[in-house]
Amino acid sequence: MTQTIQIQDQNFILHPSGTLFWQEQAILLISDVHLGKISHFRKFGAAVPQSAIYKNFELLDSTIAFFNPKVVCFLGDLFHSSLNREWELFEKWVKNSELKFILVRGNHDIISPLRYERIGIQVVSELTSEKFLLTHHPEERQGYFNFSGHIHPAIKLRGRGKQSLRLPCFFKTQDQLILPAFGKFTGTYTMKKAEKDEVFAIADDIIIKI
Repeated sequence: MTQTIQIQDQNFILHPSGTLFWQEQAILLISDVHLGKISHFRKFGAAVPQSAIYKNFELLDSTIAFFNPKVVCFLGDLFHSSLNREWELFEKWVKNSELKFILVRGNHDIISPLRYERIGIQVVSELTSEKFLLTHHPEERQGYFNFSGHIHPAIKLRGRGKQSLRLPCFFKTQDQLILPAFGKFTGTYTMKKAEKDEVFAIADDIIIKI
């Protein structure tokens, strides 16, 4: 179940995959996919099943099919580390798509931009459109509303019996919205909600406003 919000008279749809769809521009925003991380862990002996590699691609396919965007914009940390087998899978995945892809570079994006450009992906340090600023690290810039990732935000919920539950979330302040990490095995950072902040937690296939 998705949730629609309005920011500066524009409509955005929050999806349980952790993606954000800008309706007026038909742009799908995706942050912190961290492709290659599973292969990186497996290389060093982590007990992660090889089948997990394909889950990110399956989720990308299903989310793109749901929104049918014109543009897919990755808000950094698309690839976790240096080249490994998952790059070959990603390259084939991109070549089978007719969409426009943009990568806003993150701190983990150490692969040469030339490799991305060879397969038709535009690489930028930031992107501005209308009064919106798209970055990897959260930024504050006068006159702009910022969409970013990097932090892998989560919110901790507590029950009456002292039980607690931590859920990934979209974390919105007055001038900023931080997307949750899209990729599996990425970890989360628990955010502290101020009175005017808005939090949209992801619980299975549902977006819940906290």
